[in-house]
Amino acid sequence: MSWQTFIFHIFTYGILLYSIVLMICYVLIGAFSVIETRNYLNKNSFTDYRVLASSTEAPSMSILAPAYNEASTIIENVRSLLSLHYNNLEVIIVNDGSKDDSLEKLISAYDLYKIDFFVNQHIKTKPVKGVYKSHNPVYRKLIVVDKVNGGKADALNVGINIAKNNYFVCIDVDCVLEQDALLKLAKPFLENSTQRVIAAGGVVRIANSCEIEGGRLVQVNLAKKFLPRVQTLEYIRAFLLSRMAWTRLNGLLLISGAFGAFDREIVIKCGGYNPNTVGEDMELVVRMRCYMEERDEAYRVSFIPDPLCWTEAPTTFKILGRQRNRWARGTIETLKLHKKMFLNPRYGLLGMLSYPYWLFFEFLAPIIEFFGILSIIIYCLIGSINWSALLIMAGVICIGILYSIFAIMMEVLTYNQYKRKKDILRLMLVAVVEPFIFHPFVVWSAIRGNIDLLRKHNGWGEMTRQGFAAQKKV
Repeated sequence: MSWQTFIFHIFTYGILLYSIVLMICYVLIGAFSVIETRNYLNKNSFTDYRVLASSTEAPSMSILAPAYNEASTIIENVRSLLSLHYNNLEVIIVNDGSKDDSLEKLISAYDLYKIDFFVNQHIKTKPVKGVYKSHNPVYRKLIVVDKVNGGKADALNVGINIAKNNYFVCIDVDCVLEQDALLKLAKPFLENSTQRVIAAGGVVRIANSCEIEGGRLVQVNLAKKFLPRVQTLEYIRAFLLSRMAWTRLNGLLLISGAFGAFDREIVIKCGGYNPNTVGEDMELVVRMRCYMEERDEAYRVSFIPDPLCWTEAPTTFKILGRQRNRWARGTIETLKLHKKMFLNPRYGLLGMLSYPYWLFFEFLAPIIEFFGILSIIIYCLIGSINWSALLIMAGVICIGILYSIFAIMMEVLTYNQYKRKKDILRLMLVAVVEPFIFHPFVVWSAIRGNIDLLRKHNGWGEMTRQGFAAQKKV
């Protein structure tokens, strides 16, 4: 056997083994998500959130919303946050040195004035230039902070320093929340008496083409454009399947930076968000879990499958590429910072299962897939078609399509946000098309993220948004 043949067999069987393990993971994730979702729906059917809404015993919450150049959406979204059904609440908007007129719009819209405010530096941050409250008692829950630009993590740390409540909710200021979102997110912190809930996340959905009035979602519509529509499917798959499965195992490593609640005391003890990574949301959750594991304290990271938060998805490949580039770099940075956990029994399920899964199937998957596709192209160009590799790739694509269709069926049987049959059929069509258009682009963006990290290009990347005012009725 020549060395070329030997390398060919090693490569082919290695890819085959990797694909089989990945498919098994898909099946297990699907099974666990069904069990956990069913348990949640059964348990939640007896909950009366009206009691929690008016209760003074509900956990005190502080919403932290960093804002950088969000003038197009900030007024409506702050209005949305102020209208949430929750008794013990403060809303903290952190203007992270915006170059547009975000602060001026807030001052005008909410009749703000500068106050004397002592900021307790639990976590070191960039300087705070001013803290604002409203003359209007209707907006008594609102606090606006103006600070020197330092990035999202630094802005969140300022919010943590200023917050007075036991729990804080991190939200992107461009998001719109359901009216009962905080009530549902607070529930895990109340109901678990044997384990300390250190963080809880909620489902994030795509708001493109939805009808939004006065900062409220009034009608759900499937996105008209292809990119937001395929991201709708992607988000259903990620939140309703993957995160529900990991919640079942208590092995969740990620709470979306767009919407998540945290135990403020534990976050401060852990040192707050890390401003030196672009994946600050994932890194904080992993660090908090490490902190609890190292102290042998019983804890849990929970996830709520209800559609609670709606966000505007990128509508161009340019903006989407920046986002996925950043997500890839954030994943790599987090795994690198916490590499001590890898197959370390001291960290329990976190070290023995969660970390290895993210390493092999979140970080390495795009790299393996990229070089697999590249090798097939090279073989075809030199006239030596690798039929084994082609069959493996076709099998993986088919399993991926079936997995997406299963996610759509889970959505229909549970929360059924897209009630028109033609919208479900459109999602099915997207599931078939996604592996050939959207997914290769995401893989390439992840590869570029790896390259940029090696070249020490650590920029966030500008995320231009249309704003919800631009959403029209369908």
